[in-house]
Amino acid sequence: MGTHVIKMPDIGEGIAEVELAQWHVKVGDLVVEDQVLADVMTDKAMVDIPSPVHGKVISLGGQPGEVMAVGSILISIEVEGAGNLKASDQLVKEPAPIKEAAPVVAPKVEAAPVLESKPAAACRPAPQAPVARDADERPLASPAVRKHALDLGIQLRLVQGSGPAGRILHEDLDAYLAQGTQNARSGSAPSGYAEHHDEEQIPVIGMRRKIAQRMQEATQRAAHFSYVEEIDVTAVEELRAHLNEKHGATRGKLTLLPFLVRALVVALRDFPQINARYDDEAQVITRHGAVHVGVATQSDVGLMVPVVRHAEARSLWDSAAEIARLATAARSGKAARDELSGSTITLTSLGALGGIVSTPVLNLPEVAIVGVNKIVERPMVIKGQIVVRKMMNLSSSFDHRVVDGMDAALFIQAIRGLLEQPASLFVE
Repeated sequence: MGTHVIKMPDIGEGIAEVELAQWHVKVGDLVVEDQVLADVMTDKAMVDIPSPVHGKVISLGGQPGEVMAVGSILISIEVEGAGNLKASDQLVKEPAPIKEAAPVVAPKVEAAPVLESKPAAACRPAPQAPVARDADERPLASPAVRKHALDLGIQLRLVQGSGPAGRILHEDLDAYLAQGTQNARSGSAPSGYAEHHDEEQIPVIGMRRKIAQRMQEATQRAAHFSYVEEIDVTAVEELRAHLNEKHGATRGKLTLLPFLVRALVVALRDFPQINARYDDEAQVITRHGAVHVGVATQSDVGLMVPVVRHAEARSLWDSAAEIARLATAARSGKAARDELSGSTITLTSLGALGGIVSTPVLNLPEVAIVGVNKIVERPMVIKGQIVVRKMMNLSSSFDHRVVDGMDAALFIQAIRGLLEQPASLFVE
C-alpha cells in the first residue's frame, strides 16, 4: 500500500490561496475516482475538488474556514501501489482530526449517489429521539436539507442522520418531526411558552464569508445613494401575458425580468456613464459598450450574481432562457467562475417578497444596481378617473463618486418610460 497526496490545485487567475469551505469525506472513508472530496472557495466561486484515485482517506489537511495556500497538502489517501508521496510531503504536520457528527461508515464503492428527493412513507426510518452534539460540531447534510431544516425550525445538531457517514436526509427531518408530534400527544413535549436556553454558534466561512467581505467593502469604499421611483407596469404585464399565451408553448414563458433587462439596455444608450466599472485604486472609470447584466440570485450557500453577457444582443426569450440557465447553475453550485464575474450593471429582485422599498448594495466595481420591488394593484387617478393599475417601485443605488444624482434620476425615469410604454422597448 502507498499514499497518494492531493495538494491544493492552482485554480488559475493568479489565485495564491483559497478557503476550504466544506469536506465531503472524513478520515476512514473509502473514496472512488471523481468523487468530490471537498469544496473550496475562491473570490468568485465555489470549486469542487474531486479525487483522482480510489482509496481510503488517512488524513485531512485543514479545517473548514481555513485559508490554504495553493500547493499545500489538502488530503492524503491510502492507495494500492506506491502512491505519490514525496519526502518533502512527509514534513508537513498532520492537523488534528476533524470532529464528526457520527461514527465513520465507509460508503460502498458501487453505491449510486444519494438522492435528495423524499422516499415513500414506507421507506422512512422510525422516529428517533433527539441526539446531542457539541455546539461546534457540524452535522453532515446537503444544502437542500439545511434549508429545509431552517424552514422547519429544526436544529440539525439534534437530528440523527441515517445516510452514509451519518449524513442527515430529508426523511430524517420527517422522523424528527414525527417524534415531536408523538411526544406532544403523550404530553411529554414542552409548552410552546417554555423557556429556551440553547445556543448555536455558526462560523462565518465559505460563501457567507465572501458575501460579508464584499458587502463590507462595498459600503466602505463606495459613496452609496439610492433613488426610488414608482412605475405603472400594467401595460408591460399585459404584453407579457399576451406573449406567453401566444408563444409560451413554443418559446417558453416570460417573466418580468427579460423586460427589465431590455429596458436597461435601451436606457443605457443615453447614459453610458452608468454602464461602467470604477477602479478606485487606479482612479480609472471604464465605460462599457457591452451590457453584461448581473442578476442577483439566492442560493443555498448565499447570494450569487451570475452574468447575462451581451444583453444588448439578446431577444426577450434569449434573455429569459439565459437567466433561467444561470439561476439553475448558481443554485446548484455548478456555475463556472467566468459566469459569476464581469458584470457591468446588476439587477436584483426579491420577487413576491420585494417589499415596497429597498436599498440595494452596489456590486463593486460597478457603479449602479437596479432593485425591483413587488407588484401591487392600487387605485390610481388617470385623466380624472380612479382606475386599478399594477404598480411597482424600482429601488436603485448608485456610486455618487461616479454618477451624479441628476443622471441617476433621469436614468430611472428613462426605464420608467420604457416600461410604461413597452412598444418603445423595441423601437430602433
